[in-house]
Formats: sequence, structure tokens, C-alpha cells
Amino acid sequence: MAQVTGPYSAIARDSSEGAHVHFSDNHRDSSASAADIEDNDLFDNSGHLADALEVADGDTLYYGMSLGTRRRLQKAIVFLVLVSVTGIFWLYFDGINWMRQSKKRNVIIMISDGFGPASETMARNFVQQINQLPVGYQSPLDEILVGSSRTRSSDSLVTDSAAGATAFSCTLKTYNGAISVTDDKTPCGTVMEAAKLQRGMATGLVVTSRITHATPAAFSAHALSRNMEDLIAEYQIGNYTLGPVVDLMFGGGQCHFIPNTNPDSSCRLDDRDLWSDAKAAGFNTLSSRKEFDSLDTGDAKLLPLLGTFAPSHMDYEIDRDPKVQPSLAEMTDKALQILSSATKKKSAGFFLMVEGSRIDMAAHTNDPAAHLRDIVAYWDAVSVVRKFIDENPDTVLISVSDHETGGFSVAKQLTPEYPDYLWKPEVLKPVRHSIEYISFELLGQPAGDSQGSKYKFVRDTVFPDWMGIKDASHEEIMAVTSETDSVRLRQLLSNAISNRAQIGWATHGHSAVDVNLYAYGKDADLLRGNHENTEIGQFIVDALGLDLQAVTAKIRGERVVQHNMPIKAEWLGRRDVDAPEHDHFV
Repeated sequence: MAQVTGPYSAIARDSSEGAHVHFSDNHRDSSASAADIEDNDLFDNSGHLADALEVADGDTLYYGMSLGTRRRLQKAIVFLVLVSVTGIFWLYFDGINWMRQSKKRNVIIMISDGFGPASETMARNFVQQINQLPVGYQSPLDEILVGSSRTRSSDSLVTDSAAGATAFSCTLKTYNGAISVTDDKTPCGTVMEAAKLQRGMATGLVVTSRITHATPAAFSAHALSRNMEDLIAEYQIGNYTLGPVVDLMFGGGQCHFIPNTNPDSSCRLDDRDLWSDAKAAGFNTLSSRKEFDSLDTGDAKLLPLLGTFAPSHMDYEIDRDPKVQPSLAEMTDKALQILSSATKKKSAGFFLMVEGSRIDMAAHTNDPAAHLRDIVAYWDAVSVVRKFIDENPDTVLISVSDHETGGFSVAKQLTPEYPDYLWKPEVLKPVRHSIEYISFELLGQPAGDSQGSKYKFVRDTVFPDWMGIKDASHEEIMAVTSETDSVRLRQLLSNAISNRAQIGWATHGHSAVDVNLYAYGKDADLLRGNHENTEIGQFIVDALGLDLQAVTAKIRGERVVQHNMPIKAEWLGRRDVDAPEHDHFV
């Protein structure tokens, strides 16, 4: 056969066997005997193909290989393709989870209990108008709005806080009143438990309610009823299979950790001294503003930490004495400092739940001024968290409500005539105390008549100084003076403020309205749109690569019934005087 020579860089060889030869148009050898051979012609000296010499048109380099080599190359390519496809499937189904588990992250979920879209509008309107800010003013939440959340529970279109929080913590729907248990009344593993056990994360709860109340309880305990707060307190100090799961707790509710042998400070139904038990389990404890301020946030031995600043709920922001109780923003800031310091040199970050608890309770009382001030206090806490995220970008904030409370509307029709289109934020500005505070003071005095000292107190102090109402009628003053029933008294006080501000309430309970969803930081865009509340919890599961079913398997046999069952009348009489709690006793 002809010898292929000249400018070709392919290996030239004589062969007694056939081959295909491809020539480049730019490098034809006019003197070679192969010049008469057309591109892709088959020439055969012996009738048997053994070698293949391929030269691509237009290339400057040419590579020849035997048929066996070519087959081995094809097998290698097939193998590499299979490996690549397998790798892609692993990355999609398991690899992302592995990467999330291996990467340090912080997750902060903030829950604005009872805070609906109309309440955000009301607070924004108030701050903008009272401070004469531009019409386009946005609150710290407005700036990070990503969607909305649907709130129904498994047994009602109108959820309660226990079922709502369980949707976030266990990623499942359950019945109203349930604390991280399923509809069949068995414990379900929570994102906080999984974060601690599977990721080794530091964990924290910061609230303005009792720390044993429904929302914090749903992340840290398991009970058939939210009213089993004695049992919930036992869980929170680690008295179950998993041991201590919560590293930091700030809020109210010390009474559930104190034995009933101390009736002045205890609301337990037994003589368990959980405060002492917590210390024995290694908790550092505090119960005063002075102790809070003196905390060394960099102390490696500070955790676990239990801080309670009120026997029951902490005060409304409108009533809070800053010398006695820290604000929600201050507790949040301190928690962030402590948890970030504790995890600074570790491969795992922290999980923190922050609740603006008393936003809800003010709405239960239909108290617009207290509702407003606690919303603004919540905004302050959101600003603290956003600043932390700006400095620690591997952190994500989710802010959402468990439900709306009060059926609140930013308008109210007062007469049968067609109403004016307005509401009056300025009415709320001079209010100095919550309806809870005012009614407590009034009910501590005997009912009076129009000539008595109580009437004068209501006329000269309660209406003008505490409520900012200068035009109270004799009928209004007399009704408040003579009322001795707590519920009816609170309604009178609510009407006096709400009617003048022209804002409305549909209920003293919850409503089924969708609530706003806010997010900021790492992967916040994944929460855009309208979601079931269980999907909020699933976002946390996915972000941290958690396995809730594995936790559920470990706690399936845990106790979910309180030994001393609360009796409704006695129980509620010692609890929230502003909002009756649910009575899901089983």
C-alpha cells in the first residue's frame, strides 16, 4: 500500500491490512502515491481490517489507534458516563443533604404569635404617621417579605398556637392543643431535637411568654395538651430519653419550675423542684435584670443557661420596666452573642427560636395599643437578627406567625350611616398601659358609685393619663367604675380605645387568615410564594439535612401525659387573666 508521509503527524505505517484514511484539505501530499486516493476511500491490501488510522478534516494533528484501543476507549467513555450520571443522582438525592450536614449554618426562626397582615399595616401606618416618615416607609419586616403561610390544623380551619408551632417543629399537621404529638397522640421528633442530636448544634429559645407556653413547648417537649406545662418544664431541663436538648432559655414562667410548697411563687401542681433539678443537671440559672446584664457572653461554661424574668408571662412592652425586665430585642441580642460564641470554634452552628409571644395576647384582649407596642418591639428584635446575618452570612432568618388573632381590621364602622374612609393612629400614641394592667388595678378596688374615690380615679387617672382619652363621657366612666367582671371590664376598655381609633375586632380568639412570611439570609428565596405551615418546618429540615423520623423513633415511648392533670377552673384561674387557654384534656 502507499506510505503516508509528508506533513501528516499521524503515525504512518505499512500494513498488509485494510484501513480508512482521512486527509486534510490543507495538507494533501501531491507527490505521494496516495494522492489519487479520495477522502474516506477504502483501500485493502489483504481484505482484513486490523488498524484504523483516522485523521479529521481540518485538524492539524492526527491520531491513529488500533481497533482494540478504540474499543477500550469506548468502554472507558461509557464507564465515565455511568459514573457521572450516578454522581448527579447522588448529588441530587443525597449529596446536597451531605453538603448541608458538613457545612456550618445557623438557623433562626422568629414567630410573631397572633400577628396577621392587618396588624403589620396598622403598625406601619402608626410609625409612619406619628414620626412623619415618607409614605413609602417600610418596616424591618416589609423589607424582607417573601410570601405567606396557610395556618389550618388537622382538626380545624382555625388553628391554635400549639398545633401551629408543631407544624413548624415536626413538619406535620396535628390537632389544636397538641404539643409535638401526632393525631394519634404519639411524640414526633422536632427540628430542635434533630439539630442538637444529628448536627451537634447549640440551641436556644427566647420568648416573652412563659417558656413553657405553647410555642416554645412545641420545639422542646411532647404533651397531649398545651396546658400540661408542669410536664413541659420537665422536658425542657432534659428529663427524658434525649436529655437536655435546649442550651439556652430566656423568657417568663419561673412558676412552673418552683415546687408548690412555695405557693407565692409556684404554679406547679406538685412539689417537684425543677429549678434545683436544672442546676443539678448543669444549668446556670438567672432570674433578674442585673444577672442578665452581667452575663459574660464569651464564657465557655455559660451553657446550658435558664433565665426567667417573671413568674408567669413577661410584661407587655407598653408596661415593661426596663430596670426589671429585658426587652425581646435585648434577649435576642444576648442569645445570639452567647450561641455564636459557643459555636465559634466548632463545625456546627446554632438553632434559635424567638417568639414575640404577647402580640397574640394583646389581640386576645382586643387591646390595640399593647398589640402595637409589642409588634414594634418584635421589629426591633428582627433588626437585631438581620444585623447579625449581615455579619454572619451563613445564617438564615425565617419570620412567620402561627396564626392571626382578633380578626383585626384597620377600619371600623361606628354608625348605621355609610362610614368615612379613615382610621386614627394618633389615638394610640398617648396610651401608657395595657388593658391587662388597667383592669388588674381596677379589679383590685371595690365597685364604686359616681361619688366615690374609684369613680374619681377612673375619671382623673385611668382615662386621661393611662388611656390618653380626654373626652370620656360620664356613662363610660360609670360603666368602668361599676364593672366587676374581668371579661366585661376589658371589653369596655377596648371599646373606648378602638372606637376612637376606628379599628375593629371580629373575635377574642384566632382567625383562619393566611399570615405573612418573611425571610432573610442564606437561601431565603426558596421560601417565596404561598406555603402550608408544615413547609416552613421542612425548609429547616432541608437546610440542615435533618432526619426527623430518626428522632421520632427514639422518643416514641416518651410520657405525654402530666401526672397531675389540671382542672380547668382551678388551672385557668391561676393562669393568663387576659386570654383563656385551650382545654384539650384527654
